Amino acid sequence: MQKKNRLTSPEMANLWTHYIRETLSICVNKYMLHKIQDPEIHSLFQTALHYSLKHIDTLKALFKKEKFPIPKGFTEEDVNLEAPPLFTDVLCLKSLYMMSTHGHNEMSLSFTTSLRPDIVDFYYQCNLNAMEIYKKTKDLLISKQLYQQPPTYITPNKVEMIKHYHYVTDVFGKQRPINTIESGHAYFNLHKTFIAKAMILGFSRVSKNQNVRALLEKSLQVKNKHIDVFSSLLTKDNLHLPQSCETEVTNSNISPFSDRLMLLQTGFLFGVAVTYYNAALIASMRADISAHCEKAALDSLWIYSRIGKDMIDNHWMEQPPQADDRKRLDD
Repeated sequence: MQKKNRLTSPEMANLWTHYIRETLSICVNKYMLHKIQDPEIHSLFQTALHYSLKHIDTLKALFKKEKFPIPKGFTEEDVNLEAPPLFTDVLCLKSLYMMSTHGHNEMSLSFTTSLRPDIVDFYYQCNLNAMEIYKKTKDLLISKQLYQQPPTYITPNKVEMIKHYHYVTDVFGKQRPINTIESGHAYFNLHKTFIAKAMILGFSRVSKNQNVRALLEKSLQVKNKHIDVFSSLLTKDNLHLPQSCETEVTNSNISPFSDRLMLLQTGFLFGVAVTYYNAALIASMRADISAHCEKAALDSLWIYSRIGKDMIDNHWMEQPPQADDRKRLDD
């Protein structure tokens, strides 16, 4: 019975990863709470921080119950609450919207890959929390007229079938217009990329580590390349673009975060970008768009691996839980 109740490998991985990312979020949200002036945005960040602290309490209790070493994660050593504002209130709100989008997806995966009832219940509640934060951030963005509606299309008046392979393969010559699935993915990824770029821009301005700063600047180049590629897909068909966020980064040169935190956060943004570009790749039906998505995913994966190498070189990356040596156990 005891063996049956042990954490499964997905559960252990989910809890460990969750702790690392939740402690990072706590550092970021605590700092932003100290700087945000808008009362509505401030209240929303208080709610987000409250849920994060509750999650950490539950995670610590689970680790102790399993006699599992609590990860280091991120602590007060990784944040300077007295640093001047690095981002405006608007970018803080947009970053919370983006991170709640990612958080909900991660919590859903953790929920579906968990088996033990207490872990399932925990991630069920985490999903509810993530959906609440996501909805509230989107509602607040809309009420403040900061959420730009994606492109709209005329409703079709009949069902049509694809009649020729040219719908997919006609890369040269006159191409068909981008369809709603393709434009939806392009717009969504651009929206997230603009927010991520602004955050990385802020990080690059305040990092004091030469290698970290160089890697952040390279990350910006990749983001700019992706913005150019997917913006052209939309503007070619006279579709509007999401609003950029560079002007929401202040001129502060004092870092509120450790280089370790900023580098891991940047790596996380590129890691999830791989997932979303691959989703767009699978959904796109025009060969050139699929190729753009594949290249963007590979670019993001390359930056992600470079960040991982830099984290290891600086002894900043915690080692995940390892698989049991089955051969030794059998002996």
